[in-house]
Order: sequence, then C-alpha cells, then structure tokens
Amino acid sequence: MRTSTRIAGVLTGLTLALGGAALTAPAAHADVTACINQVERELRGGEAPGAVRTACYVGQTGDHDRCVTALTASSVTNGTAVTACRVAP
Repeated sequence: MRTSTRIAGVLTGLTLALGGAALTAPAAHADVTACINQVERELRGGEAPGAVRTACYVGQTGDHDRCVTALTASSVTNGTAVTACRVAP
C-alpha cells in the first residue's frame, strides 16, 4: 500500500472519529433542554425555575422517579413531569 493512500485513510478515519464525537456530545445537552422545554410549555412561555433545571439534570442521569418527584414538588403536574423526565435521559 502506498504511503499517500495510507495517510489518506488515517486522516479519513480521524475525521470520522472526531466528527462522530462532536455529533454525539450535544445530544446529552439537548435531552435536558427537551425536558426543560416540556415544563416551560406547561408554564405557557414562563421560564423554568432552577429547581426544574436541576430535576431535568437528575433525569438525564437516568433516575426517572427522582426527576418526577422533584418536578412535582416544583408545582409541575404529574403528567408533564412524567413526559419531561422521559425525554431527559
């Protein structure tokens, strides 16, 4: 195999690997954002308080029950809390 072909292959591999990492990194943040947006829809345009943001971050870790409990303690309806926490992880 020629050196130029080998270098091109290595560069292509690196590009794909780094590009894939860049595409997957924002996904975790987007899930928390989706959770927060779900709650803000219930608030009809109001900004979610810090407790809601914290609960959504807990939901991102996969602790669905704790996320729902924290959201309902923040005066979010149970249905919205369940839906929001489902989109968090």
